[in-house]
Amino acid sequence: MAEQKEAIEGNETKGLNFVEEYVVADLKAGKNGGRLSTRFPPEPNGYLHIGHAKAICMDFGVAEKFGGTCNLRFDDTNPVKEDVEYVDSIREDIHWLGFDWGDREYYASDYFPQLFDLAVRMIKEGKAYVDDQSSEEIARQKGNPTEPGEESPYRNRTPEENLDLFMRMNAGEFDEGSRVLRAKIDMASPNMHFRDPIMYRIIKTPHHRTGTTWKVYPMYDFAHGQSDYFEGVTHSICTLEFVVHRPLYEYFVKELADESYCPRQIEFNRLNLTYTVMSKRKLLQLVKEGLVAGWDDPRMPTISGMRRRGYTPRSIRNFIDTIGYTKYEALNSISLLEHAVRDDLNRTATRVMAVINPLKVVITNYPEDKVETVTMENNPEDPESGTHEMPFCREIFIERDDFMENPPKKFFRLAPGSEVRLKGAYIIKCDEVVKDADGNIIELHCSYAPDTLSGMPGASRKVKGTLHWVSARHAIDGEARLYDRLFDVENPAAEADRDFREMLNPDSLRVVNGIKLEPFIMEHATPGEKFQFQRIGYFTPDYDSTPEHPVFNRTIALKDTWEKVQKKA
Repeated sequence: MAEQKEAIEGNETKGLNFVEEYVVADLKAGKNGGRLSTRFPPEPNGYLHIGHAKAICMDFGVAEKFGGTCNLRFDDTNPVKEDVEYVDSIREDIHWLGFDWGDREYYASDYFPQLFDLAVRMIKEGKAYVDDQSSEEIARQKGNPTEPGEESPYRNRTPEENLDLFMRMNAGEFDEGSRVLRAKIDMASPNMHFRDPIMYRIIKTPHHRTGTTWKVYPMYDFAHGQSDYFEGVTHSICTLEFVVHRPLYEYFVKELADESYCPRQIEFNRLNLTYTVMSKRKLLQLVKEGLVAGWDDPRMPTISGMRRRGYTPRSIRNFIDTIGYTKYEALNSISLLEHAVRDDLNRTATRVMAVINPLKVVITNYPEDKVETVTMENNPEDPESGTHEMPFCREIFIERDDFMENPPKKFFRLAPGSEVRLKGAYIIKCDEVVKDADGNIIELHCSYAPDTLSGMPGASRKVKGTLHWVSARHAIDGEARLYDRLFDVENPAAEADRDFREMLNPDSLRVVNGIKLEPFIMEHATPGEKFQFQRIGYFTPDYDSTPEHPVFNRTIALKDTWEKVQKKA
């Protein structure tokens, strides 16, 4: 408690978001005995996306900040959609973001016996009944917010009959969809969620944890609040779509809670990003239809996809801190996320040389058999990052786009008769352009100034252009996967009249083979390593990469050209 008091007082002068303000007020008032316990409750029916990352940062972050605890609870109430694969991926994603739940891993299925017992109690007290109507009939009878609904013809069954039917539902006597258990509340309530909500439905698919023990499974609105209560959760923090569910959450919780302890639901805005979708159903559709290469495809907004692409936990958390938490929905620009990624990688990524679209350069006045090493800075933003050596010889590769035979004004790269500096090495001049029979440029013949290397008399001579390069003799061939926005529409969710698959960006992935890598890259290309391919972008080795066939994902370009292109369009 002393640590918690210190945490509260230590944060009082800092800018708190509104959720943190609520938490601090409750702790100061001594609610729930002064305890703070939150939970992150994902459904194990898909991989987590960056919207979930915002919830993770809130649920775990507020507990860390004010001396509380945060549980990981899997909301596994629908065995039809759930899989152990998703459970494992969720654990990995949370740990990767930098959070831990200790020994507090729970499942809604842990509470199936207690939930069933509560349902039985409510049936006996006349607060719940078995309805034989179809889901379509039940939906029709609920009416609309301005008109009362119709009572079910089965609403006034006796508690004895309801209990018998419910037990037989769980025994597997009835078909799926033939009966449900509903709470008997108020079919005239202006809150549609109060119009006799469904508490249990029949599902005969085996559960990944409980097997065939149960044939009836609780609905989210019935299970969620009670699970919070069973775990001792004090603050149930969720997104704004659950505001209208809060009265029902409180209604069910009060079947268990008293004044000494009751969970409190607080809602904040979801994370919505431009040029992507956050619907788990749509993301699953992309995966199942092969429109992306799995949940961890680097174009996906999933945490695993972003990890594979080379995003860092700190960049994601910094982005979430930047956009903050409010009570109003917003559409956040993906450029803000990309800025956070660039900012973090700029400080941490090792600078290396790689050529994506190689053009051969022969330095005609350089000795044919000579090889020397030049020293390259690993990261100018990090004085302790050191340097590495890079081989230089007579034949090198430069980017094809760094040469123009007939350049426009202010083209400060290589052209016939012009000079450029090779980064970390010499100044060269283009003397001759070699073409094939079809007129395609296949090679440049250049000459170098021997006294322009660092430490030599001409090292300080200025030229307007500096190019990256790789020694042809020492270059390692590889593959680059150049990723871009998944959709070419800013807000696909707003295009209600279009199939979201029609809005996929056809240029979201471009695979380039035959890129040239300096040897140092492959000596350090371990999983998760981050590189800045100088003048190109940030890259990381892909899971598919092997020493025989190196594969690098472009995490992000050095500058955001997308926004400029879209504005011009």
